[in-house]
Amino acid sequence: MPSSSCQSCRSAWRIAVVPCCRSSHPRIGDMIQKLAPFLKMYGEYVKNFNKAVELITVWTEKSLPFQELIADIQKRKVCANLTLQHHMLEPVQRIPRYELLLKDYTQKLPPESPDRNDAEKALELIFMVAKHSNTAIAEMFNNMLLYCVPKVIQVGAEFQVRLRIDMDGMKVQELNDMQFPHTFLVSGKQRTLELQARSGEEMNAWIKAFQDAIDRKEKRSESFKMVVRGLETGNPTLKTEELGCRAPQWVRDNLVTMCMRCKEPFNAIMRRRHHCRACGYVVCAHCSEHKVKLQYDGNRLNRVCQECYVFLMGHVVLEDQEWKHKGILEKGAAEISGRSLLCSSLQLLDKNGKGGMRGWFVIPWDDSLVLYIYAAPQDVRAHTSIPLLGYQVRDLPQGKAQHLFQLAQSQQVYTFLADTEELKQRWMRIMARCAAGIIHPEEGEDVDSCSEAE
Repeated sequence: MPSSSCQSCRSAWRIAVVPCCRSSHPRIGDMIQKLAPFLKMYGEYVKNFNKAVELITVWTEKSLPFQELIADIQKRKVCANLTLQHHMLEPVQRIPRYELLLKDYTQKLPPESPDRNDAEKALELIFMVAKHSNTAIAEMFNNMLLYCVPKVIQVGAEFQVRLRIDMDGMKVQELNDMQFPHTFLVSGKQRTLELQARSGEEMNAWIKAFQDAIDRKEKRSESFKMVVRGLETGNPTLKTEELGCRAPQWVRDNLVTMCMRCKEPFNAIMRRRHHCRACGYVVCAHCSEHKVKLQYDGNRLNRVCQECYVFLMGHVVLEDQEWKHKGILEKGAAEISGRSLLCSSLQLLDKNGKGGMRGWFVIPWDDSLVLYIYAAPQDVRAHTSIPLLGYQVRDLPQGKAQHLFQLAQSQQVYTFLADTEELKQRWMRIMARCAAGIIHPEEGEDVDSCSEAE
């Protein structure tokens, strides 16, 4: 009869059909050597894991009965409240576990054990199989971004996964945000993250790593997608066709003071902020009273702005004409900031020089005789504007209030406060050129720009 230790070995390795002891000495090393070549099948499983998961994802999106079937199975007690994808990961983790078990077994074997030589040879074979499997695992998990947060209660791993973003359809781009430097956007089909690095070098390294992984993913899956999605027409996909199919980047609340559609100012009582779930704009309730089903959110109803509703549903919305306010101030801050002589935050002081409005100031490249003043850098309508032609630019001595300068013409005087002396000097230089009617610099001449100001 096998000893109790032999029964443990048989249970751990799940080799019930092979006796793990002969005579009175339990052994597993020689048996593992014979079985090791068959473990290569796990490597093939790992290699095809992505295709299997993608196939499930595709048919979950295409077929409602398939989606309902998977959901029903996952609710059963035998699944222990775990998803199908979680159960599919179990075989992926099998070989590393075998390696750890065999390594622990060889370490605890006495030197004179008859199974030592066979166990060490078996460990070498398992190590080679595990190395091949680990390479496939590393490649597989390069196809997914894991957003992790520190665990409140430290048990086992120090971090837990908050959300996952698949590389399929992922996009990454740098955000030129003066308030939050070194930020970049990672956009997936279901989630969008705005991330901030500690330095420009770190941000560039992350962006490169993301882009390399995206390129590899697209190259590997191109042929597979053509087979599975055989109904594709081959025509280039328009950016507008992604509306509702992937999660948008939300414009931050603190970057706008007015509805990005009707341009009416927000207030806490009558006109509150809402986000369009299709385009990410910050809009008022009047401009977001419609709901549509969005594909990226499981076809659930979501609040959207009127423009997105018209595009997604094909319905014409009759708008009240009193909501339309066209004029010279109706220039989007983000749009003209992207091509400007200079743009940054400044404070416009009141006549007493004790306070005033802090906002986003822009001199557009194609309208350089006018200074536009916005309450926030993402507003779609300027608060006011100042025609610069004929003004004089004055430098004010530095006192308790640092970095002051003025625009003066006859009895009209505007006093500005910059954040730094360097920014102040740049504004004075650009304003002086524009006030003198020098619209654009000569070819090859250096000029301050919005990107430099940021």
